[in-house]
Amino acid sequence: MLDIGFWELILIGIVALVVLGPDKLPGAVRSVASIMRNVRQTANNLKAELNHELRVNELHQQLKEAEQKGMTNLNEGERSAIAELEAAAREVNSIHKDITQPTSEQSAQTKPKNEQP
Repeated sequence: MLDIGFWELILIGIVALVVLGPDKLPGAVRSVASIMRNVRQTANNLKAELNHELRVNELHQQLKEAEQKGMTNLNEGERSAIAELEAAAREVNSIHKDITQPTSEQSAQTKPKNEQP
């Protein structure tokens, strides 16, 4: 990022103090800090998403190679890719199962209640 030295930072502070005045300077510093935090967080999110997509693409390629071999005589990378994909599929299935199965409270609420006269 920016490589600002001590004296450059002091000069920016003095100019900001003269331009904005002592009343508006703290608010401006907070706004700039907030904007920088948001930019940094967005950059980190994009980086993580890109890394995830690259990993998915790599796993997809290894799976295609394994399928072309007829799922026999696989190298270590292909076996680990298949194991990772199977684990991800089990996780998705368990989450889907948890979402679609009603809990005991929900099933108790949906049972018809016996009405008494």
